[in-house]
Amino acid sequence: MKIRGAIFDADGTLFDSMSVWDGAAEEYLRSLGIEPRENLTERFKNMSMQDSAEFYRDEYGLRLSVGEIIDGVNRLIDGRYKNDILIKPGVEEFLFMLKKIGTRMCIATATDERLIRAALERNGISSYFNRIFTCAGVGASKSSPEIYENALLYLGTNREDTVIFEDSYNAAKTAKRAGFKVAAMYDSAENEQDELKSISDWCFMNFYEAEVLIK
Repeated sequence: MKIRGAIFDADGTLFDSMSVWDGAAEEYLRSLGIEPRENLTERFKNMSMQDSAEFYRDEYGLRLSVGEIIDGVNRLIDGRYKNDILIKPGVEEFLFMLKKIGTRMCIATATDERLIRAALERNGISSYFNRIFTCAGVGASKSSPEIYENALLYLGTNREDTVIFEDSYNAAKTAKRAGFKVAAMYDSAENEQDELKSISDWCFMNFYEAEVLIK
């Protein structure tokens, strides 16, 4: 197929960044003098930042606004996105090849746009993406297809000519149910690898392998 549109997840797909979030939720609560009661990293795995913030308020009695909570969590990890996070093997080469054949590209992520833009710029790939769609921006987590539908509308491509690149089983499941083609990108943080492979159209260990979609 000719890929006319490509929608990329960011953390775990373009970036080797999932470890940044390990323990971030617990660290945030402890910074407020609250001891976490559970492993929040796993609990928040498939939540949007807004959903996570509302969880803090409901379950831990935080009297901060949702926006204040999100800002507080982002401040904890801000430096990692600006200074440390790297793209995964083959990403830059793959994006270059897509651009060369005229593929339109954008990002669909649960992470704050400011953080993603910082990581894109640091790694020299910001020019490939004019738009970053976030769960907060569309008002829904990746359990719902809104973020992908908004991205598709922006790209102006046909659903059958558009590929979504995801490392998460739950996100990929949402995309498939919405009728998209999905390329599963391996990330060690995803525990449901077999399930991800079973529903995806393609499965790749890295973006060098994904070049078969273009050649």
